[in-house]
Amino acid sequence: MYLELNTDITDEQRAIREVTHQFARDRLRPVSMQLDAMEADEVIAGDSPLWDIFAEWYSQGNHLIFISENEGGMGAGPVEKYLVYEELGWGAVDLGISLAVSAFPFTYAARYGTLLNRPSLHEEILAPFLEDREGKVRGCWAITEPAHGSDTLGPGFESFRQRDAAGSCRAVKDGGDWIINGQKSSWVSNGTIATHACLFCTIDPDKGMAGGGVALVPLDLPGVSRGKPWQKIGQRGLPQGEIFFDDVRIPERYMIVEGDRYEATVEATIAGANAGMGALFTGVARAALEEAIAYSRERVQGGRVISEHQLVQHILFEMFSRVESARQLSRAAMAYNDTPNPPSVEHSIASKVVCTRTAFEVSSDAIQVFGATGLTRGMPIEKFLRDARMSLIEDGVNELLGLVAGNHLSQVYELS
Repeated sequence: MYLELNTDITDEQRAIREVTHQFARDRLRPVSMQLDAMEADEVIAGDSPLWDIFAEWYSQGNHLIFISENEGGMGAGPVEKYLVYEELGWGAVDLGISLAVSAFPFTYAARYGTLLNRPSLHEEILAPFLEDREGKVRGCWAITEPAHGSDTLGPGFESFRQRDAAGSCRAVKDGGDWIINGQKSSWVSNGTIATHACLFCTIDPDKGMAGGGVALVPLDLPGVSRGKPWQKIGQRGLPQGEIFFDDVRIPERYMIVEGDRYEATVEATIAGANAGMGALFTGVARAALEEAIAYSRERVQGGRVISEHQLVQHILFEMFSRVESARQLSRAAMAYNDTPNPPSVEHSIASKVVCTRTAFEVSSDAIQVFGATGLTRGMPIEKFLRDARMSLIEDGVNELLGLVAGNHLSQVYELS
């Protein structure tokens, strides 16, 4: 790792980063390369090395980083979270996303169990996750549908509230229960391996997307089924696939967001998820830069290593500048969102858009430094490019997210 520009990092925080970096270097990177060469159904097969990664991550309690100490978690601060995210992205962003999203339903169970005074959410949903040290309790965020992708992330727009925009995965009240029917799309991260879903669904279609609800759904309930894992060009170590709900019955207490609170919940979720994506893909960009620097010091052309050629030096400097810019933005966005203030949607989206774009561009430039060797399957840099390309669409296409942030700036942003 190169020079740390932020000099206020404590020795404890450096230690957390170093431990995570070692795990990313020694375990995530090699296993991710192995999974990348496998078919999607092999990635989630019983003998897959994917399960070893989950077990190792959970065995040290790392899955509890986003749960507060009061709720039984680690209670890590924003700097610690950022450092972990960047190192996971540096090692293998597909596995990093899978490990991170595994905590998603359980962070909601912790938060809303307290907020709504529903101790049953802690006992029935959160407790098994807190106690797990084998990686057997895993979560997913189920929001997109076959006919609804990035439009599910458009709070603030009039179209978000139009009836014909309502989602097709719906929950209907039945006495003291909710009954869920519908489908979530092939892009549900961890959809094929999750034990629990944080499900964003429609409960009042007359209000369009704004008429949604958020439910915590154990995926071993009758009526839940899965599609095949999705074959993708990149992030092949991240299992993604459809989830189907056929008269799935959940108790009323598992519906944690209803009515007017839904749109604000989507906005807060966008802020949190996008800040995390910014940190993860800053790690990818850094990994690509470091690979390019290392290769340039070994590759000989014109009688000298190419790192001595001014053109290569210029390319490396441009890459470095973009990585450092992304790093500072993504770290600041994540730190701000961890304060008592409402999360900053515009800064979080800027982090995701800038950092994913940086990861893709820097990976492409790194391949330029590698030359034809960088185009070869089995090279980490070639995988970084494919992984980064997916990020421009993942968690909302960058163009749509930019519109959400722009709309927020035009209506909500406070001027000095």
